[in-house]
Amino acid sequence: MNIIMAALPILLQGLQVTLYIFVIAIILGFLLGLLMALLRLAPFKVLNLISKVYVDAIRGTPFIVQLFFIYFGVNSLHFISLNSTTAGIITVAINAGAYFAEIIRAGIQSIDKGQTEAARSIGLTGAQTMRYVVLPQAFRRMLPTITNQSIISLKDTSLLSVIGIADLTQQGQIQAAATFEAFKIWLAVGIIYFIVIYLLSILANFVERRFELR
Repeated sequence: MNIIMAALPILLQGLQVTLYIFVIAIILGFLLGLLMALLRLAPFKVLNLISKVYVDAIRGTPFIVQLFFIYFGVNSLHFISLNSTTAGIITVAINAGAYFAEIIRAGIQSIDKGQTEAARSIGLTGAQTMRYVVLPQAFRRMLPTITNQSIISLKDTSLLSVIGIADLTQQGQIQAAATFEAFKIWLAVGIIYFIVIYLLSILANFVERRFELR
């Protein structure tokens, strides 16, 4: 127990890094996913193709390969220099965005077309219809799946330790090596991840209930 208590401040510092990367990446990933979903639904084949290639490429390759490509591959071009944290945020955002794109597209397509026609008939533009009629309803339906994908992305951040980011997993590795108490340290790391993910699930359930009451 003393080992865990001594390591806890360092592990919590790593948790702060993990949450910092996660929050920024999820916001960027959602915005990217929304953009790609709209491109996929746009009446232009070129835009459809751009979105499809992006989604298929990201969903069809391992996260760790994407991370190495962005951190090592892009940095090898010399005219671009990404530090490990920036590369980690970009990778998580791009990866999450591909999955969010399909979730959002499915959510939008699940809304009855009659509502879109009704909105247009009262004078709303296509953009206004999407913003005020379609997306709010689609978001309610998408929220559970978005939550699940966000949790997966949070777990994926544990792989960022391989490029030297001092996140929770990396700090766990350091403490386990320094104390020779791998069982206790990794148990503590696992518990911290579990608590964070559990709290995220509670928050998502709260938001879902609030939407249902509207």
